[in-house]
Amino acid sequence: MLTYDLIVIGFGKAGKTLAAKMATQGKKVALIERSKAMYGGTCINIACIPTKTLLVAAEKGLTFDQVMAEKNAVTSRLNSKNYAGVSGAGVDIIDGEAHFLSNKVIEITAGDEKEELTAETIVINTGAISNVLPIPGLTDTKNVYDSTGIQNLKELPKRLGVLGGGNIGLEFAGLYNKLGSQVTVLDAAPVFLPRVEPSIAALAKQYMEEDGIQLLQNVRTTQVKNDGEEVVVVTEDGEFRFDALLYATGRKPNIEPLHLENTDIELTERGAIEVDKHLETSVPGVFAAGDVNGGLQFTYISLDDFRILYSYLAGDGSYTLEDRKNVPTSMFITPPLAQIGLTEKEAQEQGLPIAVKEIPVAAMPRGHVNADLRGAFKAVVNTETKEIVGATIFSAGAQEIINILTVAMDNKIPYTYLSKQIFTHPTLAENLNDLFAI
Repeated sequence: MLTYDLIVIGFGKAGKTLAAKMATQGKKVALIERSKAMYGGTCINIACIPTKTLLVAAEKGLTFDQVMAEKNAVTSRLNSKNYAGVSGAGVDIIDGEAHFLSNKVIEITAGDEKEELTAETIVINTGAISNVLPIPGLTDTKNVYDSTGIQNLKELPKRLGVLGGGNIGLEFAGLYNKLGSQVTVLDAAPVFLPRVEPSIAALAKQYMEEDGIQLLQNVRTTQVKNDGEEVVVVTEDGEFRFDALLYATGRKPNIEPLHLENTDIELTERGAIEVDKHLETSVPGVFAAGDVNGGLQFTYISLDDFRILYSYLAGDGSYTLEDRKNVPTSMFITPPLAQIGLTEKEAQEQGLPIAVKEIPVAAMPRGHVNADLRGAFKAVVNTETKEIVGATIFSAGAQEIINILTVAMDNKIPYTYLSKQIFTHPTLAENLNDLFAI
């Protein structure tokens, strides 16, 4: 049995960063990854990086083949870069699947070969997988894909159906619409983007429909089947026919291959690995980081998980999950939609003394310079403490502007400061002056 100081299962952001860091400090570290295509983790290989690369390439007006080639080039380059970086730090990278035999003993299988490893510290960083709803025919019908498969099509589907109206579904809807597919989104939820400010959600819906995307709410799918090469989606309201179907019905922690039943590791009600404020599981010395622990499924959260782990394993443990502050989000539709904090309704429900303001991009000089008047900014502020309670930025560059507000909220900078801050001109960010002149 091989013994290490640290074993990391999975090549995600938290795990790879911790593995390399600890190895450079003289620790004997192994990183186990079952797929060479996943060196670097979900974000680099099948999520944020390739999808945004596809979107940028599509916006350049490239052909479908060119767009896919650009995506493959970027992911291949980053995949190799990540392997080299971790390996170069002195980490033993083991290609194989990891199973727990007991709390601290892991079996690695690679084909017919098996090997046992142990370590005082083990970090589970296996990410998340597509959530498959119990819809008859969903997984055994031709031309039906999850968010990974839809990125590897050989031909552009003339008609694409999307099951699910969340971030993943809408981002792919926008992408394939740009590439030339006729896209229909079938969403079981009664309301479009229910966690977004209603006025902003209405604008987003309007723009997507203007771009030719059909958005249908409250659609209950009962069966998926083939009619020849066509995908037939049977719903309570009738049938829909597509050349390809994407199911984007959320993602769930990837724990099944781990055989956690052989351990004392406890799970949450939602099937994630339960962790404490240091990300330690119910087994001392075993930790879970990234999507697998049930937190927000963003690569920057996984990076922050690394900070928590490193603080505990190599520092004084002072930075914990309880110290995490405001987390911004961005959805890459057109234009991008970014949020932080509470919506107006959520703030009202908490009984906070608030004021709100919303301004359209059409009122912003930079919008006219860009010849893109789509979007709006909305802010929610606390009139007593002068703190920013929440904000929604729906415009070009929203994914960048929201970071300014994250810094302000984390440091309790009064919104009145932003109303007077000197910004460069002409920019969209300078409109924070007007937004916070409440």
